[in-house]
Amino acid sequence: MSRLLWGMIGGGEGSQIGPAHRISAGMDGHFQLAAGALDIDPERGKSFAAQLGVSPDRAYGNWQEMLEGEKSRSDRLDLVTIATPNATHYEISRAFLEAGFNVLCEKPLTMTAEEAEHIVEITRQSGKICAVNYGYSGYPLVRQMRAMVAAGELGNIRLIKAEFAHGFHADAEEADNPRVRWRYDPAQAGTSAVFADAGIHAFHMACFVAGQVPAELSADFASLVGDRQLEDDAMINIRLDGGTLCRLWTSAIAVGRMHGLTLQVFGEKGGLSWEQQHPEQLYWTPLNGRTQVLERGDATLSEQATRASRIAIGHAEGMPVAFANIYHDLAEVLKAEKAGVAPSHLALDYPTAVDGLHSMKAIEAAAKSAKARGAWVAI
Repeated sequence: MSRLLWGMIGGGEGSQIGPAHRISAGMDGHFQLAAGALDIDPERGKSFAAQLGVSPDRAYGNWQEMLEGEKSRSDRLDLVTIATPNATHYEISRAFLEAGFNVLCEKPLTMTAEEAEHIVEITRQSGKICAVNYGYSGYPLVRQMRAMVAAGELGNIRLIKAEFAHGFHADAEEADNPRVRWRYDPAQAGTSAVFADAGIHAFHMACFVAGQVPAELSADFASLVGDRQLEDDAMINIRLDGGTLCRLWTSAIAVGRMHGLTLQVFGEKGGLSWEQQHPEQLYWTPLNGRTQVLERGDATLSEQATRASRIAIGHAEGMPVAFANIYHDLAEVLKAEKAGVAPSHLALDYPTAVDGLHSMKAIEAAAKSAKARGAWVAI
């Protein structure tokens, strides 16, 4: 089957996230970048699109032009990635879904839970895909953790400890840098800063691995640098609907922490531990047994982890490959739809609009709890 046609909004030259999406989408040869509105500056966006091989008639000055230009074409886009600032996600996702396009939106899906509810409803009515790029769930060994939990190898999951803590906003001298300041401005970031930006990845990963959804939480937010209106450090306790307790710490002022995404899962029969900065190893400790190191690429891993691996054992993969697994899932689902067959169940682990909704509800509940000095809030 020929490659799927892919469009991108945002993620232009100099973007932090744009290259990761382009590398990931192209990794398995499933997608061809066919259209784009890549920059807030129309001419700069068109020029960069041309550099990437997009034909002039599909290089657009803004997303509205792209929507008008693409919706009536016979060679319609199979997928549109939205990699624009947070406050624009709802408007753009809604417009493209209503026009019949499949969407992969950067997180957060929206700025409010109400907007996320609307996106979920549009997705249901249209029958289209709306995925959210919680890309770290694409790591092979994160999928191995999920498979082991689902298979009952850990027994009932009692506790999950999740972290996403870095120190890149710890310098008070940088507090007024526009690239930092907007993250702590409620008008641009919403009700939460570091939890909504970083901690939400750890939150999604905990739910993904446990196979559970959040039920209630208690949060403590702190603003520890300058006069920030939103939190730069947070501790959150979350009770999942299956009875698992999750302890989540997220911070932007943890000097010495570079990325800091970690997940530990503790069950009746054993425990698992994984770090994003060392993603090739998963530590598995059976109850009363010795700790074992599971290596990505090992032939004894689950079919989920094996499907998500591309490079031979002993050679590092990395974040773009994790993101590529989200694109690989979506491509398999879209190609199955074109062929009139059901996709493999292994392709259905990509994060959906419902996951985005759970995240927005958790963010709003955490902000409410923090204002109430840690009171438990139902999600």
